[in-house]
Amino acid sequence: MAKLTLDELRQKRAEAQKTVYLREGEFRGKINVHMGTCGIAAGARSIVATFLEELERSGIKDIQVTTSGCAGLCSKEPMATIEMRNSPPVRYGELTPEKARKIFHDHVVGGTAAAEYAVGIGSERGA
Repeated sequence: MAKLTLDELRQKRAEAQKTVYLREGEFRGKINVHMGTCGIAAGARSIVATFLEELERSGIKDIQVTTSGCAGLCSKEPMATIEMRNSPPVRYGELTPEKARKIFHDHVVGGTAAAEYAVGIGSERGA
């Protein structure tokens, strides 16, 4: 494999960041399903599958589905965080496929958080 120059590496980093940071990327939103050991044991795989099915069914192309490790609230698993551009992230817990479908339609499609399933709103990272 050919070695990358520093400029090529910087360009690759910038391209990768576009998929991570919604303000700069092509996506208007991100669904992040937490899949640490506790999440998987609680059923997170079916939650990912449900979000992917709903995304496919809707034909929406500007929402990214990702996974991450444990969010630190094992008793609330399975969990997912929805991040929409220009809105605070919303973390949802104790999900079922039915709840995931409602969250998808209310929050991702409709733009209104499904407050009855929310565990937290906002980011612990700061601005």
